[in-house]
Amino acid sequence: MSVRTTTRRRQLGATMRKLRARKGMTLEEAGRLVGVSKATISRYETQSGPVKWLVVDALCRAYEATDTERETVVALAKDAKQQGWWSSFADSIPESMNLLLTLEDEAKREDHFSCVYVPGLLQTRSYTTALQQANEMRRSREEIDRLVDIRMKRQEILTRPTSPHLWAILDESVIRRLVGSRQVMRDQLGQLLSIGQSSNVTIQVLPFAKGAHAAALGSFVILGGVEPSLDVVYVDLHVGSLFMEKEEELERYRLAFDYLRAQALDIDASSSLIQHAREEL
Repeated sequence: MSVRTTTRRRQLGATMRKLRARKGMTLEEAGRLVGVSKATISRYETQSGPVKWLVVDALCRAYEATDTERETVVALAKDAKQQGWWSSFADSIPESMNLLLTLEDEAKREDHFSCVYVPGLLQTRSYTTALQQANEMRRSREEIDRLVDIRMKRQEILTRPTSPHLWAILDESVIRRLVGSRQVMRDQLGQLLSIGQSSNVTIQVLPFAKGAHAAALGSFVILGGVEPSLDVVYVDLHVGSLFMEKEEELERYRLAFDYLRAQALDIDASSSLIQHAREEL
């Protein structure tokens, strides 16, 4: 099975499980309604083997999914074998990153809260390189260059005609932490000021003065499509990645992001603070 199929099947399986659980159906009940076996329903939900989009469509109707949910899931099933731009980098990308890139490739919006480093989609090449060089996992120059190339390629989604809207809330520590040299940080902060002028990018800074806040436990990303019920939360735990799609999990992180957005400086004040931090370097 290809990398692209694996990541899309994982996403499809999780979504089908979520829709069935929301309806409160067992595997047997779902299978009976659409004329397939319990084993088939289980296989569709556990990302093993191919899927038929007509069955996925029938299941969505049985689960009383909204039209938008059904269209989104069916499109995912139809494109299960499609290769993403990152397929040529497959050997350098862990499975968790494959899933993130799949979700990101289809996202209509991304809500980021960062409390350590600048979000990957907003990093300069030199900043990304400095982060890779600081990693405790020693890598060759070739490996670092390849990982940086992937990060730079990933940023192209922000310049697509149908680019997602990126809303980034940065803890003040992000703009104060020296990564690489002073020049690297000046360039990075300049990049934030520049890209923050884009119509599809919003950047806010959460100042130290606000004290404890709604996401004191760490950074996270909410990846969303046209249907909020299919959103996914991504948390990078450094030792691994966690993806969450249960409604109670989504609500917790949405609420946290709303609180953070309210606590953070407005757009103009955030730009001023970034500019001030840049001038101090």
